[in-house]
Amino acid sequence: MTLKELQTKANEIREDIIKMLLEAGSGHSAGPLGMADVFTALYFEILNQKPEDPFWIERDRLFLSNGHICPVRYTAMAHAGYFPKSELMTLRKLGSRLQGHPERERLPGVETTSGPLGSGLAQATGYAYASRMDGKKFRVYCVCSDGEHDAGNHWEAVMFAGKNNLNNLTAIVDRNNIQIDGYTEDVMPLEPLKEKYEAFNWHVLDIDGHNIEEVIDACNHAKAVYENPTVIIAHTIPGKGVSFMENLPEWHGKPPNPEEAKKALHELRTLGGKIKSEHE
Repeated sequence: MTLKELQTKANEIREDIIKMLLEAGSGHSAGPLGMADVFTALYFEILNQKPEDPFWIERDRLFLSNGHICPVRYTAMAHAGYFPKSELMTLRKLGSRLQGHPERERLPGVETTSGPLGSGLAQATGYAYASRMDGKKFRVYCVCSDGEHDAGNHWEAVMFAGKNNLNNLTAIVDRNNIQIDGYTEDVMPLEPLKEKYEAFNWHVLDIDGHNIEEVIDACNHAKAVYENPTVIIAHTIPGKGVSFMENLPEWHGKPPNPEEAKKALHELRTLGGKIKSEHE
């Protein structure tokens, strides 16, 4: 896809996130909107995958640790062809494959059930270690939040991956600076985050998480690092694209009401028009 097509796709994904959250009447808004560019890059440029064959043995594995942002993953998967887009409107409904946190046995293409924050990197690290033992060539990716760095088991995984030089592992941190109780640096300061990862033998890349070219370049860069696991610290704006949601912790875990959804969709459609005009 061209850059314009990727940017357009990310905006379409944001629109669908708003629609499905409105339909569900519950769910998280800020994180999914903020990670739309990263997930667009993953599903349309980075991952070696076959949506028509989600159990393809050579596929890259994508672990989502902060499972509450699953609306962005579900939407990217639907746009990539894993399941019909119409199914997005079943988010969080009884019997749906699209629950409020991903469940591995419900939806093909989801590698792990996630929910307990801090656990995802440990799962991905174990998978990367085992796949290297088996001589597998696929890569393992793990998306995690900055807030879950408060959990001790996350740092146990960081230490294990660094000790074992898991160069087949790429972690992507959504550095949006908010969590459910407020701003990360007020709740539990994380900085200097880059230096902390480096101290545990990780290769660190700092990027703009809304620059799709930077996301793709960073993931390609990680493939060329042979001595260490790589962490990509993707700086994002929570609620990106919707002015009244951006950078506000109160939008971490609530959906828009009908009037808010109408306003959000208007802003995103206006943004879509600007993307189109900028590339003409």
